[in-house]
Amino acid sequence: MLLYLFYAFIVICAIQVIYYLFFSTGFSSNKKQKFADSPPISVLVCAKNEAENLKETLPLILKQNYSNDFELVLINDRSTDDTAEVMEDFAEKHKHIKIVNIQDCENFWGNKKYALTLGIKAAKYEHLLFTDADCIPLNDLWIEDMASQFSKNKTIVLGYGAYAKIKYSFLNKLIRFETLLTAIQYFSYANAGNPYMGVGRNLAYTKSDFFKVNGFIKHIKIKSGDDDLLINEIANKQNTICNISNNSFTVSKPETNFKDWILQKRRHVSTAKHYKLKHKLLLGLFYTSQISFFLFSILLLSFNFQLKIVGILIFIRYFFFYLSIGLSSKRLNEKDLILWAPITEITLIFMQFVIFVKNKISAPTHW
Repeated sequence: MLLYLFYAFIVICAIQVIYYLFFSTGFSSNKKQKFADSPPISVLVCAKNEAENLKETLPLILKQNYSNDFELVLINDRSTDDTAEVMEDFAEKHKHIKIVNIQDCENFWGNKKYALTLGIKAAKYEHLLFTDADCIPLNDLWIEDMASQFSKNKTIVLGYGAYAKIKYSFLNKLIRFETLLTAIQYFSYANAGNPYMGVGRNLAYTKSDFFKVNGFIKHIKIKSGDDDLLINEIANKQNTICNISNNSFTVSKPETNFKDWILQKRRHVSTAKHYKLKHKLLLGLFYTSQISFFLFSILLLSFNFQLKIVGILIFIRYFFFYLSIGLSSKRLNEKDLILWAPITEITLIFMQFVIFVKNKISAPTHW
C-alpha cells in the first residue's frame, strides 16, 4: 500500500512542478506593450452604499493624467446611504462625470450585473475600464497605462487588483497570498493563450466584446461573476492582453475578519463551476495535486518510507514553488509574502476545502 502511495506521490510532485514551472514561465514571458495613442475611454465605478469610500476614490480617479478624453460613469446601485449625494456633489464640479441611478422594478434581477449593464449602455466611449468604489489607483497614470494596451486586436486588458497591507495581521497576509496566487494563475493562463478570468477591481474591455455575447445574459441570475464569468466567455488568445506594470495597479480595502472573508470566498468559489470545462479541469487538477501533496507527504514521512527520495521530492517541489512565488511577488510588489508562503499556502488549502464543503451543503445567497 505504501509503495502505491509512493508512486502516486511521485506523480503528484511531477504535476506540481509542471504547474509552478508553467506559472514561472508565464510571468517571465509577460512583457508590456505600447500600441498606438490611447483611445478615449469610459471609466465605470459601480457603488452600493459606498459614500465614504467614494470620497477617497473619486478624487484619485479625477486627477488621472490621461493623454486623451475620458469620462467617469458612476453607477448608483440602489444605495440607501449618501452615495447619491456624494456622486452629485462631484458631478457638479466635474463635467465629465455621468451618473446612472438604478431603481428597483418588477423585472429587476437584483444584482450588480444589471446595474453594470445600464452603466455600460450609458457610457459614451467604446473602450471601458472598470474598478470598484473601494479601489484606488496607485498613481495618476493608471488609466493611461491600462488604456495603452488596447489595439485593433487586443480588446481585453487584464490588470492586477491588490489588497492593502495591514501590519501584524495573518488574515491580511492570507488574503493577499490568495490574491497573488489567483493572479499568478490567470496571468499565466492568459499569457499562454488560454485566458479564463479577470478581476473587476482592475479590468478593461470594449463595448463590442460585451454586446457580442449579449452582456451578462447567460449568467445574469448568478449573483457573482460580473468579471470572471464574462471574461471566461469572451476572452481568447487573440483578443486578450495582460498588464502587470506597476503603474497599472490598483489597491482595495481587504476584509478584516475571517467570517466576512470566508463569505466572500464562498461567493467567488461558487462561480467557478460555471467556467468552461477545460478551465475547471485545469484548476481542479492544480488544487487536487496541492492537497494530495501535503496529505501524501505526511503519510509517507509518518511511516518513514523512502525518506531520502521523499525528502528530495519535497525539496524539488518547494524549489519550483518558491521560484514561482518569488518571481510573481517581485513583479506585483508583494515581496513580503515570500517568507510566509509555506504557512499561508497550507492555511489557504485547508480553508478552500472548508469552503468547498460549505458550498456543497448550502449555496451562498447574500451578495
